[in-house]
Amino acid sequence: MKSLTEIHPQALRIAGLLRERGEKIAVADGATGGLIAASLLTVPGALDFFVGGGVVYSLRGRDVLIALPREAYKGMRGASEDYALLQARAIRDNFGAEWGIAESGSVGGSAHPGGAPSGRSCTAVVGPDGFECVRILETGSDDRIANMEAFARAALHALEDALSR
Repeated sequence: MKSLTEIHPQALRIAGLLRERGEKIAVADGATGGLIAASLLTVPGALDFFVGGGVVYSLRGRDVLIALPREAYKGMRGASEDYALLQARAIRDNFGAEWGIAESGSVGGSAHPGGAPSGRSCTAVVGPDGFECVRILETGSDDRIANMEAFARAALHALEDALSR
């Protein structure tokens, strides 16, 4: 995602798929820092398919945006499949959307509080009829900015694949 201009064609395809279905999405950005939502919001009239979301970057932010009791995370670590799935389900349900996407990762440049290695991202996409998928990306890099971009690109690819199924 060298720029939002370069990712815009993919955002247009995702918007088209959601609009065709008459469905909406909510986004829980994590290590992507809002890049997933920003990419989707490059589409004019995004209100047709985008209901909202936010960046889950701290425990307080998670408590407010995801609105689950801390016990719901018992035994989970950030940047893991079960953690991303839980957040994708919750963001979808909390915003009343058909689809939810959540990314949790470790972008590098500092130690991850859960011990995840730099360059690890888990993206979960959940949708109607019990659809769920999780994708893991391991860049092996400690380059914070490059990882944020790679994580957002991977999340958008997972979403487009899910909507195209």
